[in-house]
Amino acid sequence: MSTWRMPAETAPQERLWMAFPTGGYTLGETAEEAHTARSVWAAVANAAVEFEPVTVMVAPDDVETARRYLAPAVEVLAAELNDAWMRDIGPTFVLDGRGTLGAVDWVFNGWGAQEWARWDKDALIAAEVTGRAGADHLVSGLVNEGGGIQVDGEGTVLVTETVQLDPGRNPGLGKADIEAELARTLGATHVIWLPRGLTRDSEKFGTRGHVDLVAAIPSPGTLLVHAQQNPAHPDYDLSRELISFLSSTRDAAGREWNIIEVPAPETLTDPEGFVDYSYINHVVVNGGVLACTFSDPNDEKALRILADAYPGRRVVGIDARELFARGGGIHCITQQQPAAPWSGLHPRKGTS
Repeated sequence: MSTWRMPAETAPQERLWMAFPTGGYTLGETAEEAHTARSVWAAVANAAVEFEPVTVMVAPDDVETARRYLAPAVEVLAAELNDAWMRDIGPTFVLDGRGTLGAVDWVFNGWGAQEWARWDKDALIAAEVTGRAGADHLVSGLVNEGGGIQVDGEGTVLVTETVQLDPGRNPGLGKADIEAELARTLGATHVIWLPRGLTRDSEKFGTRGHVDLVAAIPSPGTLLVHAQQNPAHPDYDLSRELISFLSSTRDAAGREWNIIEVPAPETLTDPEGFVDYSYINHVVVNGGVLACTFSDPNDEKALRILADAYPGRRVVGIDARELFARGGGIHCITQQQPAAPWSGLHPRKGTS
């Protein structure tokens, strides 16, 4: 019986998986809005492919359109989709002690069966990606999303009570049940339960509190934590609460955290209300970091913090305001596939 472990996101990667926006609120109601959405998703894919292979799943009717936006080096594979948040709808990749690639297929139900979400096709995409990647298919009965977990690769997993314990996701399950499943699928030996996520993300069109807007683990024993510094924003008190809470916890090895506060953008609102703009929602790739920017005075400072936290990696900023307007950031639309020890980072053969 294999013992599976989710590597740290800084571990060598075989490729990055994404999906391309198709229909619904993500594309919007006008041709201009659709162009904007396609452009920002493509900007992430086209930046990532400079570092490692990138595969984008695209609805069959959108393949020709996607090709006009994506760089030639980006692999395009056709698959039925409702939406384009690959972190959440795709599998979570893991390795066993022999280097076998596995893919955890969580139950996806539209972020807790939210009335505005559609997921009949997205609920099947993890299995589709698993097959295309040639990974062992690890079926989980836990309703969960990749944006709801952060790991250090050494047994520590960060989650939020409002996601995994959400009655719209896992009614009847307690912490012990969820921790047992995270141990089985991810190799978790120590689960840290944050009380909740950011304010905007807890509102009607949010995920109910994904941890990948709040905290990231750039290296064992170190936490990058979102820090809202303006008392006028509702996340100001929340930030203080979460930083204080995390300061009282330890990682799986028993280490105190080195907590690095990453200031939130100075921008407080957009047309919908208080924003959940977060520099924490970045993705690590081979030799690089793709980071959210917001045309904000704090962009440069945040990028410097990330560069220091990920030494030896080139940090690339990508304007993520249109992503956040649709519900997430760069981490939310990407999913890394770790490199098996023997892979040599060779790209998988595929067809467009």
